[in-house]
Amino acid sequence: MPTHPLDAATALRAETGAPGTFTGHGSAAYWNMVGPYGGITAATLLRAVLQHPQVLGEPVALTVNYAGALTEGPFTVQATPVRTNRSTQHWTLSILQAGPDGAPLVTTTATAVTAVRRETWRMADVPMPDVPPPGAVPVLPVPEQGMAWLHRYEMRPISGGLPQRWDGSGEHSRTRLWMRDAPPRPLDFCALAALADAFFPRVWLRRARRVPAGTVSITIYFHASGAQLRDTGAGHVLGQASAQEFRHGFFDHTAQLWNSAGLMLATSHQIVYFKE
Repeated sequence: MPTHPLDAATALRAETGAPGTFTGHGSAAYWNMVGPYGGITAATLLRAVLQHPQVLGEPVALTVNYAGALTEGPFTVQATPVRTNRSTQHWTLSILQAGPDGAPLVTTTATAVTAVRRETWRMADVPMPDVPPPGAVPVLPVPEQGMAWLHRYEMRPISGGLPQRWDGSGEHSRTRLWMRDAPPRPLDFCALAALADAFFPRVWLRRARRVPAGTVSITIYFHASGAQLRDTGAGHVLGQASAQEFRHGFFDHTAQLWNSAGLMLATSHQIVYFKE
């Protein structure tokens, strides 16, 4: 069976004699405007944590700061467990790639928290909205010349799709859509991290103008356990995203992701820059 594009794009090799150091290669399969789609970078960093021999438990939180764009060339990931407690573990991460002069240049920094999960009281204060099932929603067509990463997902917009007219007439920034990897792939933490960033810039909807925009920092909170992700399988995930404030060249963006059974899998928050 051929390797899934997500697994190929996030593949890392542990460096012998350098604990916590991994090497990878930028993937054209998830290319965005000036570099790889931010979700695949987040997934790659999480892969480094999960492959580390000292990892404790499962991902709870991941924050990724995009200092610069990766290229298609080789890169190095450094993953360090800075403190391990009885049930939680704290990580610092970075991606380095050769700069114009050949010297290593930091493109991305991150922190992560993993933990041993236990059964406790639970409550869902943000239930999944009432939406049509995936099969009742048409797939968003992606032009052949569209950005590569769009071909890596099956998206079924329910509401808040891209504007029909780019004329400044936008009224809101909320999107709801069903989505999953293309081709379908069983959900795991790396795939979920990537899906948490699979939304068009909110400023495009609110302004109905296609302006330059890019994520500066994203934090993803993982609410599902690994067993719950395995139960989700290759099924669709419902994503909902909206912004709260646009000002001084930046806006925030909050998102929730549920599986088709109504279980919240993850939430995320990010800050995005935009230009006029």
